[in-house]
Amino acid sequence: MNSSNPFFKNKNFTNTSKADVLDNADVMTISGTINKSLILLGLLALAFAVTWYMTFQGYNPMVLTIGGAISGFVLVLITSFKPEYSRQLAPGYAICEGLFLGGISAIFELTSYAGIAMQAVSATMVTFVVCFMLYKYEIIKVTEKFKSVVISATIAIAAFYIISWLLSMFTSYQPVQYGNSWMSIGISVFVIIIASLNLFLDFDQIEKGALNRNPKYMEWFSAMGLIITLVWLYVEFLRLLSKLSRD
Repeated sequence: MNSSNPFFKNKNFTNTSKADVLDNADVMTISGTINKSLILLGLLALAFAVTWYMTFQGYNPMVLTIGGAISGFVLVLITSFKPEYSRQLAPGYAICEGLFLGGISAIFELTSYAGIAMQAVSATMVTFVVCFMLYKYEIIKVTEKFKSVVISATIAIAAFYIISWLLSMFTSYQPVQYGNSWMSIGISVFVIIIASLNLFLDFDQIEKGALNRNPKYMEWFSAMGLIITLVWLYVEFLRLLSKLSRD
């Protein structure tokens, strides 16, 4: 039976086959990625509250905190090689990172000063909004050169942290980034800048993924990538604020 509603007589409806509808429902969209990101943030916040509450109730949250960090890292490794599993693994990653962040945030709150966690959250959100607006209005464009510079800097930071950690484990070397010297603070500022620039890569990945009609599971994969960057940025803000609070 034909509908008498002129809206359904539009050629965009009449020329769309059943196969097209099924295909359109199974591809990545920007709105779908935003929804997935909000779900992951919600799970992270709930898990965050668990270890935060435990700490201030006098319980030792280290098992959940360290376990969350290790488990989250493992899930990231698996997802990076198997993006098709991101639908199942991304929520688990968000929960693990929430446990980790809640624990270390409570520790910083007790050892540095009250309110440091909220300041780090605020700084992270402000940075996210600023970067999003700069990307949206194309004030900063994600070119291939931009990508290569940011990715190279990110890899260099990761290598620097790993080498410093290994040296401190097996030698008497004291990593300069652990102190509160001007050099240490400068390193933290530089790392925050690079972490912020990674947000542009995340935005670009989401937009390009939707334009390329990537599979639906890439919404979870892209959302997970965005959460990874936000977690990194938040931790670096915590560290910087802690350094600035020291005498």
